[in-house]
Amino acid sequence: MTAPRPQPLAGITVVDLTQIYNGPYATYLMAMAGANVIKVEPPTGEHLRQRSATSGAALPFAMLNGNKQSVTINLKSVEGRDLVLRMVEMADVLVENFAPGTLSRLGLGWEVLRARNPRLIYASGSGYGSDGPYRDYPAMDLTVQAISGVMSVTGMPDGPPLKAGPAICDFFGGIHLYGAIATALFERERTQIGRAVEVSMMEAVYASLSSSLGLFYGSSEKTPMRTGNRHGGLSLCPYNVYPTSDGYIAIICNHETHWQGLLRTMDRPDLMQDARCNSMTARVRNMDFIDALVSAWTVQHSKQPLFERLIQERVPCAPVRTLDEVIADPHLHARRLLEEIDHPDFGTITVARSPLRFEGSALTELRPSPRLGCHNEDVFSGWLGLPAGRLRALREMGAI
Repeated sequence: MTAPRPQPLAGITVVDLTQIYNGPYATYLMAMAGANVIKVEPPTGEHLRQRSATSGAALPFAMLNGNKQSVTINLKSVEGRDLVLRMVEMADVLVENFAPGTLSRLGLGWEVLRARNPRLIYASGSGYGSDGPYRDYPAMDLTVQAISGVMSVTGMPDGPPLKAGPAICDFFGGIHLYGAIATALFERERTQIGRAVEVSMMEAVYASLSSSLGLFYGSSEKTPMRTGNRHGGLSLCPYNVYPTSDGYIAIICNHETHWQGLLRTMDRPDLMQDARCNSMTARVRNMDFIDALVSAWTVQHSKQPLFERLIQERVPCAPVRTLDEVIADPHLHARRLLEEIDHPDFGTITVARSPLRFEGSALTELRPSPRLGCHNEDVFSGWLGLPAGRLRALREMGAI
């Protein structure tokens, strides 16, 4: 039997200066791909760690920082900055998502770090990028959803703009940041030279507006851009969330075979030749009629049995499930994306691995997010080689 291959990023060391969602997700993906990720936090801990654990607000820290080491460094101290520079000399990647220019003001900008380690990949995530007129605007997921147009296309046509429920800008930014780092590491294998990479949350989310942009360019200015649960480009029908006797079900027919399968399940063969719905063009033109027709039928059934019947006819659909149902999802647990762990601060919780799978490599075992600074001695003495006396002095002067 062939031994499992190492994870693709095994042997890569990452200095992780990130916080909240955007950067920590990028570095979590790296940790789950085998990298040794050393999370650097201020002595009081990063912002997400400081949120109330009793309300569950701190739980995302546990989700995004497992399989990392935690050290504490006061970046405002000369000694703390010197520690970072020593780490950079031995690391492959440094990742940060501070406001643009923050590390440069601390004396830890790209030019300084590159001089210490020409092979370093310096990765920066931000709301709007390192230049441009929006560079210095405060950026959170909500504000980027607003300024990027995401909120303008979310909600009902006659209602106010809404934010997307998930923190899509933060995580789109994190995913793209991971991609930029992996790309730069690939280049370094060929050139032996590192480089700086950056990802803007606003730019990362733009491509997801594709359907809405199609509607914008293909219709009059009076067409509402918010389409509720209908297709963002209003070019597919049925495409909606329909009521059932115990909840809702999402149904989409983007091909005639899907529509025909839906009609067979509805026992409505008479509609096959109905001029109001015998083509996608006709159905889009009569969208209100189609949605009313489908809703009147779905509301008579329970969502799970209805889902199973439609799937037999190969109709794309899914029951609208609640978070407790998703956390217990048998498919995600069977594939081991989701797994329960015993966390020292939260007890038994369900956490997610990386969605990235690498053939031939065993899944990375999940380790709980570390206690603040619990790896100071391992990293500073074990990795950097600082003597015990120096470590005590750094503690006494507040550098760690």
